[in-house]
Amino acid sequence: MIEVMRLDGKIYWVNPHMIESMETTPDLTLTMLSGRKIIVKNSPEDIIEKIVAYRRNIGVDRQEVL
Repeated sequence: MIEVMRLDGKIYWVNPHMIESMETTPDLTLTMLSGRKIIVKNSPEDIIEKIVAYRRNIGVDRQEVL
């Protein structure tokens, strides 16, 4: 799970494997595979960094082939 911050300042945890897309409008909207949309204060770069760190932490990066 990665930590994101909702617009109201509350911390929320999401499964990064369930994020389908991200869109800035101007706030960042995460669209989940379920179709649910979550609007967060984080920047796209921050979310990407968190996803990469999460994947490294669980060892997924070692299983991927370039």
